[in-house]
Amino acid sequence: MPDSPNDALLGRRRGQRRRRLHSFRLQVMLLVGALLAGMLLAQGAYLNHRKAEIIADQMGQRALAVALSVASIPEVIAAFDTPDPSATLQPIAERIRRETGARYVVVGDRQGIRLAHPLPERLGLPMVGGDNDRALLHGESYVSEATGSLGEAIRGKTPVFDARGEIVGIVSVGFMLDRVAMDVGRYTGLSWALVALMVVLGFAGAYGLSRHLKKVILGLEPHEIARLAMEKEAILQSIHEGILAINREGRITLVNQQARRFLGLPDERQVLGEPVQEVVPNSRLLEVLERGEQQFDQQMWLGDHPVVVNRVPVRYDGQIEGAVATFRSRREIVELSQALSQASRDVDMLRAQAHEFSNKLYTIAGLLQLERVREALALIHQESAQQQARMSFLRDHVADPVLSGTLLGKLTRARELGVALEIDPDSSLGVPLTATGQEVLMSVIGNLLDNACDAALQGAAQARDENGEGARVRLFFTDLGEQLLIEVEDNGLGVPADRAATIFAEGFSTKPGKHRGIGLALVARLCRQHGGEITLEESELGGAAFTAVLDKSLCQASAPSERPPIAQGHADE
Repeated sequence: MPDSPNDALLGRRRGQRRRRLHSFRLQVMLLVGALLAGMLLAQGAYLNHRKAEIIADQMGQRALAVALSVASIPEVIAAFDTPDPSATLQPIAERIRRETGARYVVVGDRQGIRLAHPLPERLGLPMVGGDNDRALLHGESYVSEATGSLGEAIRGKTPVFDARGEIVGIVSVGFMLDRVAMDVGRYTGLSWALVALMVVLGFAGAYGLSRHLKKVILGLEPHEIARLAMEKEAILQSIHEGILAINREGRITLVNQQARRFLGLPDERQVLGEPVQEVVPNSRLLEVLERGEQQFDQQMWLGDHPVVVNRVPVRYDGQIEGAVATFRSRREIVELSQALSQASRDVDMLRAQAHEFSNKLYTIAGLLQLERVREALALIHQESAQQQARMSFLRDHVADPVLSGTLLGKLTRARELGVALEIDPDSSLGVPLTATGQEVLMSVIGNLLDNACDAALQGAAQARDENGEGARVRLFFTDLGEQLLIEVEDNGLGVPADRAATIFAEGFSTKPGKHRGIGLALVARLCRQHGGEITLEESELGGAAFTAVLDKSLCQASAPSERPPIAQGHADE
C-alpha cells in the first residue's frame, strides 16, 4: 500500500531532524578533534624543535671538545716547530677523525693554511669558511655553522698555543649538517608517531563525546536550546511579578529583576546559591519544602515593600525538588486604587467648577439683561481679582512652575471641599526644583494637604454641632535655610498621643475605609530617602501640625542674585 502524504511529510521531517543531529555531532567531533589535534601538533612541533636544537648544540659541543683535545696534544703543539708539520699532524688528525666519527679534523697554521685535512690534495691551501679570526686573533674557542670546502657543517674551533702561550695554529673539527639532520629525524620520528596516535585517539574521544552530548540535550539543536533559554530569561525578567526559586537544599536558584528590586539586590550573582533564610528570612519557602502545601495570596513584607505572595512546591517524579514564590507589590495595587479615586475626585471637582461658573455666568447674563452693567462688571472684576491674587502670589513666591500648578490645584480643590486653605505670606521657593525634587515635593505637599483637609473637615463637622468655626488648613514652605521646610497645619481633631508613634506606619490610619494608611507612610519614606524627616506637633489652629524637612539638593543650583523677589501678599480660599 503506498504511503499517504502525511506519512511522507513525517518521514521527511524525521530525515531532516536526523541530518541536523548528525550535523551537530559532526560539528562537535570536528571542533573537539581539531582543537585537540592542534594542541598536540603545536606541542609536538615545539618539543621536537627543542630536541633538534639540543641535538645540534650537543653536536657543536662535541666538535668543540674534540678540537680542544686535539689542540692540547703535545705532539700537535710540537709539530708546529718542525720543518714539515703536516707529516706529524696529518696521521694524528685522521686517527682522531675516524675514532670520533667527525666529518673532518683540520689543523691550520697561524695564517690559516691547512696542515692536516681529510683530503691530502688540499694540504697547503687556505681554510674555507671565513670564521677563523676569533680563534687566530683573539684566542677564543667556539662553535659555528659555516660552509667549508666539504659542505655546510657545525664546527668547533679552538686555537693552538705553544709553550710560551702564543697562538701558533688552529684546530677545526666539523660534523656535517645533513648528518645532524639524520640524527634529529631519528630521535624525533618516534615523537611524531606518538603525536599522530594521540590525534587519532582524540578524534575517537570527540566522537564519543558528541554522541553523549546528543543524549544529554534530548536531541535538541544548539539554536533551539539557545532560543528556549532566551525565551525563558526574557519571560522571567519582563513579568511584573517577582519570582524567587530554591532547590531541595533551600538554596536560591532563581531570582528575577523584579524580585531583586523588592529585595534591594544589585546583582543576581550575589544571591544565587545562597541559603534563602540568609537572604529572605521571612520567605517561608522552607515550610513549602517540608509540607509540600501550596500557599496563595499571603501578605508579607520584603524590605520596605508590602507584597502579596504565592508559594508552590516543585515536584519531579513525585518528589519535592524545590519551591517557587511569586509576589507582587501591594503598594502598587493600593496606589492604583488611589489614583483611580483621585481621578474620580478630579472629575467631581471639574463638574462642581463647571456648575459654579455656570451659575455666575447666568447671574452676569441676568444683570446684563436688567441693564445693570455696573453690577455685572463688579462681579466679573471680583472673580478675576481673586484668581489674579492667587496667580500673582504663586508667581512671586514660587520659582518652580510645576509646584505652582500643584498648589493652584490644591487651592481649587480645597475651595470645592469648603476648606479655607491659607498659604503663609512668608512662604517662598526661590530656586526651581530638579526633576526628582518636583516629584518628591508634589507627593509630600499633596499628601499632607489631602490629609489636613480631611482632618479639618472632620473637625469642622463636630465644631458645627458646637457652633464653632469652619475647616481651616495653613501651608508654609521655604528654602531660605540649609534645608527645604514644609509645614502643614489644620484645625481638625488632632492625633491622639497614643497613636503619634504609629501614625507614619504603612497601613495605619485613623480614618475608616479600605486602602488607607499610605499617604503619611509615603511622605515619611520620601523624607528619609532625601536626607530629612517628618515630625508631628500640635497646631496653633487646634489640630495637627506636620513638619517635613528635605535635603536642599532637590533644588537646582542657582546664584543668590537669581532668586526671584519675594512679594508681600496672602493667598487663601
